[in-house]
Amino acid sequence: MQATTSGDIAELSRRLLRPGLSVGRRIIGLTGPPGAGKTTVAELLGQHLGDQAAVVPMDGFHLANAIIDGTPLRERKGAIDTFDVGGYLSLLERLRRNDEDIVYAPAYRRGLEEPISASIAVPNSVEIVLTEGNYLLAKEGRWSKVRDCLDEVWFVETPQETRMDRLIQRHIASGMDAAAAEAWAHGPDEANARYIAATKPCADLVIQWA
Repeated sequence: MQATTSGDIAELSRRLLRPGLSVGRRIIGLTGPPGAGKTTVAELLGQHLGDQAAVVPMDGFHLANAIIDGTPLRERKGAIDTFDVGGYLSLLERLRRNDEDIVYAPAYRRGLEEPISASIAVPNSVEIVLTEGNYLLAKEGRWSKVRDCLDEVWFVETPQETRMDRLIQRHIASGMDAAAAEAWAHGPDEANARYIAATKPCADLVIQWA
């Protein structure tokens, strides 16, 4: 039976640190639909663990707007084929090997809505890498290799109404008007959410995050 827990950060931190999870660096994935709170959970865990941990978002591998503008991908930004899966896999493999003094990872800048290269420094002293993103449990194409790079994947879920409200407010904060924000949340975001929900049975842990 799939394990379920609340979003108690201290409890989740203890789970990360439990003996026997892996030898050497641990890489934990946090996945879930848009607006579920996976970024917040990852950041709170990173703060709780301090120098032991680093947070590396999958969103740093969004295709840049210069690539997708003027193509059908622009109307589906955030869908699985609007990310550089090869780049993300290469980063995870480097983080797993941990044979470099520092690995630099990209971040995603909300408001700008663009990835920013080499924005996150992960020294080789970091014991736990938390990577969060929508498609960590996807099985299509090269995405199926992502799970092999991770010790565990945790699925973050939150009530639908709360999640939709968060998404709409996020889009408004990024510059959309209210009507456009609601349309995007109920359109492309919701299509992605249905895809991601189908991967939930493959998660090692479900976090109920309100």
